[in-house]
Amino acid sequence: MTTGPYQAYVYSYPHKTAYRPLDPRPSLREVWAGEDTRALFLYLHVPFCEMRCGFCNLFTRTGAPEELTGAYLDALERQAAAVCDAVGDATFATAAFGGGTPTYFTAAELERLCDIAGRFADLRSVPLGVETSPATATPDRLAVLAERGTTRISIGVQSFVDAEARAAVRPQKRAEVETALGNIRAAAIPVLNIDLIYGIAGQTPASWRYSLDAALAWRPEEIYLYPLYVRPLTGLGKIGREWDDQRLELYRAGRDHLLEAGYEQVSMRMFRLPGSAGGTEYCCQTDGMVGLGCGARSYTSDLHYSFEYAVGAGQVRAIIDDYVRAEDFTTARVGFRLDAAERRRRHLLQSLLQADGLDRGLYRARFGTDPLDDFPEGLKPFADRGWLAETPDLLRLTPEGLAHSDAIGPALFSAEVRALMDAYEAR
Repeated sequence: MTTGPYQAYVYSYPHKTAYRPLDPRPSLREVWAGEDTRALFLYLHVPFCEMRCGFCNLFTRTGAPEELTGAYLDALERQAAAVCDAVGDATFATAAFGGGTPTYFTAAELERLCDIAGRFADLRSVPLGVETSPATATPDRLAVLAERGTTRISIGVQSFVDAEARAAVRPQKRAEVETALGNIRAAAIPVLNIDLIYGIAGQTPASWRYSLDAALAWRPEEIYLYPLYVRPLTGLGKIGREWDDQRLELYRAGRDHLLEAGYEQVSMRMFRLPGSAGGTEYCCQTDGMVGLGCGARSYTSDLHYSFEYAVGAGQVRAIIDDYVRAEDFTTARVGFRLDAAERRRRHLLQSLLQADGLDRGLYRARFGTDPLDDFPEGLKPFADRGWLAETPDLLRLTPEGLAHSDAIGPALFSAEVRALMDAYEAR
């Protein structure tokens, strides 16, 4: 196992780079037939931003003109019609708009986006999370989102230090950030999440503490602490090995500071005020996901599917252009089929990387086996390092194990998934 603490952020399993074209393409009706659709997660993807940050490897493009954003919403409506037909009378337990930056859309376009989502669920009766940015968290946009039932807003601040924001190719001013946060609080959306990044060039323990305290001044219900990753085809260059040590030091300092401020740790990245859960958390073990938009994934019990994936600006633009021209959304195009072993592995990963850990009883009830029997060689190195604690009822990462989540997650990938990811050509 590679011992560096920052191998990859495992926010889903398998990663999209393990997806491959499906041949033949199954119909969505076939894909969703027999699935439990009583508590699905609805996700709408908006692949547009006002700028591309230097650390960003999201599926997004900048500077989209109004003609393109309108055409994208038209395509979303066509896709929604096909998906509605496939999932039938499904019930949705939660919803989210992500990206990109959904609030790149104007207030009128956000109304359309909410109308499209409303074909699946009454947004005022289910938790709805929306991502935003300092430049686009304007009163008119936020008023639409609040009126349409948004319960959680997540804003990517990254740093309250102007020089650090510039170093991350995020040229925003502290005053703009504070104005955006004031707009969000004025909109009275129940849960505010602030994203911060550690490991930025020039960042020090003191400046990191400064950003943490600036965020805490707003008493956000949630704070996410992200390590800076430098990925292929993004705007930042390579950084040396000592960077690992710096990031780990800053992570521990940030974690301890938030715990002292009364927050509880939910995962390596997520910290939350007790009792303030926004309901937009998604349980990947038990719920299916319906994704709309050219960068969205959809999950059934045995198939994960999406459209083509890219990071490079030219390829992203080509995929978006293909999406807005498409008329037929009745099939799954690119994906990964999960057999029984991969479903066990997915449950293990999605549970173990949370602070609450993996409930062995629930695992046995679902799969008829114990995770220690299913993954003896995979879990032993973490236990030997003191990163994994075991009780008869629970497998849980220790605080130091949580700190190494980005090494533990990738180490638990199956050989098949690793081979597919290794063979993927970044574009």
